[in-house]
Amino acid sequence: MNLYAIIILSTLIIEYALSLYADILNLSRLKSTLPEEMQGIYDPEKYKKSQEYTRVNTKFSIFTASVMLLLMLFFWFGGGFNLLDQVVRGWGLHPLLTGLLYIALLLFLQKIISLPFSLYSTFVIEARFGFNQTTPSVFISDLLKGTLLAFLLGGPILAALLAFFESAGSLAWLYAWGITTLFGFLIQLIAPTWIMPLFNKFKPLETGELKNAIMAFAQSVHFPLQNVFVIDGSRRTRKSNAFFTGFGKNKRIALFDTLIENHTTPELVSILAHEIGHYKKNHITHGFILSTIHTGLMFYLLSIFISHAGLYSAFYMEQPSLYTGFIFFGMLFAPMDFFLSLFFNMLSRKNEYEADRFAVESFKQPETMVTALKKLSVHNLANLTPHPMYTFLNYSHPPLLARIRAIRAASNLTPHYSNQG
Repeated sequence: MNLYAIIILSTLIIEYALSLYADILNLSRLKSTLPEEMQGIYDPEKYKKSQEYTRVNTKFSIFTASVMLLLMLFFWFGGGFNLLDQVVRGWGLHPLLTGLLYIALLLFLQKIISLPFSLYSTFVIEARFGFNQTTPSVFISDLLKGTLLAFLLGGPILAALLAFFESAGSLAWLYAWGITTLFGFLIQLIAPTWIMPLFNKFKPLETGELKNAIMAFAQSVHFPLQNVFVIDGSRRTRKSNAFFTGFGKNKRIALFDTLIENHTTPELVSILAHEIGHYKKNHITHGFILSTIHTGLMFYLLSIFISHAGLYSAFYMEQPSLYTGFIFFGMLFAPMDFFLSLFFNMLSRKNEYEADRFAVESFKQPETMVTALKKLSVHNLANLTPHPMYTFLNYSHPPLLARIRAIRAASNLTPHYSNQG
């Protein structure tokens, strides 16, 4: 076992152990006593159900991660990467097509292995807790559409990357960085109008009290909003959400139909104010820039390590190749990616606080926003008491009670315990 193998294997085990430890700590933080802040809005039975939901999902996550790690190690040390390479090479195809097929088959194998876990999560766990609305036909349709999109969009960009690193010499990483940046930007532009509607229906919000309130607020903060869309989230889940995506004229704010069902007009406006806050604070643009820098760093390091013979011998490869180098470097890059993910999660939590503050300062109804967040948390059976380590490793949003404290601090309010059910 050479140095590359030791680094990659150590990373896999340490990341698994760290995640397992955080999961155990998180389970230990589950409390039978309802936090005082949620009195009157979270009945004891539903609170108990939320804890069970966290417990079941955590245990299933541990089981899934354990199985996937064991299968990964079995495939690696059983020579699976080399065996698959020899099979694909044996077809005598053009090197570029050989590389595309090799990576496609690895991804297909991963999808097949993860499919039973996805089915169990959707049709057993989510159904048990009253969330699942996905029918088998919708599940299969999503799977086929996702695979087709990966083939139509991912195939050409992967082919271009392989071609650059094959023929562009020392500047290959720069060309690869440029084309992936352009591709990412184009995806951001077309996703709201071309890709997302393949999976969900987006209907313009009907004229009425809610739309009038939203448009009036958008105008008050000088946000160029042409329309708000309702997404048929209930087609797959009873959970609620809202999101902002896209750039320029293609930017889109969407509310789940389940969100509209469960919230008052002022609460929905406060939620929209939060989403608009992300735009006004340039969070989407900053995120795209950071992602672009991250991609450039990754391609630069790839250009350095892809020619190291030790990277291939770590996986028992008889013949080094560019396409297997892509795969193995991705695994070598994992430690840096792990630490970067912690940074991005920290930044995301900071952005959520900023968007909350914008909503409080612009809509000027902090208690309405607090109530909206509480109801959203209750409806989605969110864990109210996550362990700080688990939050640090996994949360892109601050925990509910921390957000409420920050909202109250921003608006100079003292705790007010709602009696709404």
